[in-house]
Amino acid sequence: MGLHSVMSIDVSQLRESYTQGGMEKKDLSLDPFTQFDQWMQTALDSKLAEPNAMTLSTVNQDGIPSSRTVLLKGLDHGFCLFSNYRSQKAQDIQANPNVSLTFLWLALERQVIIQGSAEKMSVQESESYFKSRPYESQIGAWVSQEQSGVIPDRAELVARDRLLKTQYPEGNVPLPEFWGGFRIIPSTVEFWQGRVGRLHDRLRYVRDGEAWGIERLSP
Repeated sequence: MGLHSVMSIDVSQLRESYTQGGMEKKDLSLDPFTQFDQWMQTALDSKLAEPNAMTLSTVNQDGIPSSRTVLLKGLDHGFCLFSNYRSQKAQDIQANPNVSLTFLWLALERQVIIQGSAEKMSVQESESYFKSRPYESQIGAWVSQEQSGVIPDRAELVARDRLLKTQYPEGNVPLPEFWGGFRIIPSTVEFWQGRVGRLHDRLRYVRDGEAWGIERLSP
């Protein structure tokens, strides 16, 4: 029995041929963070739209998965992002800190998949980043105090925005106690490069104590 679709386009026939290049183990850095930094720089040089966009996948206390797009805001010994600590993602992380991140750079035929554990960043780190944000974004963090919660309409957000701008003039917006950073400490980092005939290159870094090993995966 064939596929039945309500779509006007037959997506089963959509295909791309990946021809931009390959990836060999000998060409990779011994450190996944260095390798990621190199790929991110290539994405930036290629003028991709928001190359720091990544899919964050979490699992709640009932074992139900959830994914959403967030932005990478720092890279040190982990992948750093910022969020409302009352949001669904934060509640999921509190129940189960094991998460996954996915970067997809289609124009480069590349993908990076990170598996690891999320931990809260310090208040000092969160405050430092918060102060660097544009005024509208600072106010926005306060407006969405109950992120992921149900609201009656958009008018409520607009009203909160106006009130908070009166309460907190530009340059005087404090860090919300419910807002801050998460650092994802990776256990594996997989680099994926598209190849002809779907024989893609997949090389995965696996943490071994303080060192990293690299293994090739079947596509």
